[in-house]
Amino acid sequence: MRDVLGELIRWWRAGEDVAMGTVVATWRSSPRGPGASMLIGPDGEAVGSVSGGCVEGAVYEVGEQVLGDGRPQLHRYGVSDDDAMAVGLTCGGILDVYVEKVSPTTFPELEGVAADIDAGRPVAVATVVEHTDPAWVGRRMVVHHEDHDGAIGSDRADAAVLDDVRGLLAGGHSETLTYGPDGERRGEGMRVFAAVYAPAPRMLVFGAIDFATACARVGSFLGYEVTVCDARPVFATRSRFPEADEVVVDWPHRYLTAQLEAGRIDSRTVICLLTHDPKFDVPLLEVALRAPQVAYVGAMGSRRTHDDRMARLRECGLTEEELGRLSSPIGLDLGARTPEETAVSIAAEIIAHRWGGQGRRLTDTRGPIHHTNRDGASEETAPELLDHQIMT
Repeated sequence: MRDVLGELIRWWRAGEDVAMGTVVATWRSSPRGPGASMLIGPDGEAVGSVSGGCVEGAVYEVGEQVLGDGRPQLHRYGVSDDDAMAVGLTCGGILDVYVEKVSPTTFPELEGVAADIDAGRPVAVATVVEHTDPAWVGRRMVVHHEDHDGAIGSDRADAAVLDDVRGLLAGGHSETLTYGPDGERRGEGMRVFAAVYAPAPRMLVFGAIDFATACARVGSFLGYEVTVCDARPVFATRSRFPEADEVVVDWPHRYLTAQLEAGRIDSRTVICLLTHDPKFDVPLLEVALRAPQVAYVGAMGSRRTHDDRMARLRECGLTEEELGRLSSPIGLDLGARTPEETAVSIAAEIIAHRWGGQGRRLTDTRGPIHHTNRDGASEETAPELLDHQIMT
């Protein structure tokens, strides 16, 4: 919804009815992930995308039906079905798309959600997309860390969903949750899509050198909130890092410690240390490698610099497990030479680390090209029934 929020809230404030299709689950090589949304406006205008062009036509037709009768629908599209080519999903993926009518009547909390998203306040919207009792479908709960609004259908279901969605909110990712009909932890009968809207993940770049300029540019391109930090004010300037969200003059270890204490570091935060100067590197790495919530810590330097750095860190008392979290020398072996090529190498390693990729040429591999976890496992086995209308 974030991508189409501007148009959605404009129509909502005007009191218009809008159909919104949202990807709630994917398998294999689906073009877009859970949360991708498409709108069918009151004037027939289509905004956004759920599949990069593969099934938009089919979703548009469903949206027109939903606008007509107000009944939400959940559809599954996949290449194995006889009708798959008709909807254009030729890439081999499978996706579930939930289509609902959005208006001030059906979604009165939308303006508050939009305000949270604009302000960078973490918020999640949990919607029942499938249930054995059709009356439950479409019920939603808006969840914050400390409070919530709305209800799913029973005290038991509300408690289960609220607990799980707050966990997803802390991790910053969306997911479809499965329960028994009354919120039982084991069983099936109810599916709830939790759309999580959290601030952008952070990339902390330490060392205001030319490589940092390129790294900040690539980090921003990937959607990170980029901070460049250096203790030397002559180098840490806004003019040198125009694409960074923040440029900080401070000792790296002191800045990182303050950010940890302020709770501004989470499991999506990545750290790129580019100074290769012991007086900056060692104190910073001592803090970073002892912070388990940091997703990735990479440090630039030659093999000799790396060996010297590891020896100094051992002298500081870091364990082998803590040292094992360090990616050094930073980046994948792409043969990079320039700052820009090196930044791509660093970004590639961060992506591989996040999703469990091996950094090999895809032409030399077999099996799924997308990963869903750090172990490199693909998503759950795709359902046998494809392009099946689950609920109408």
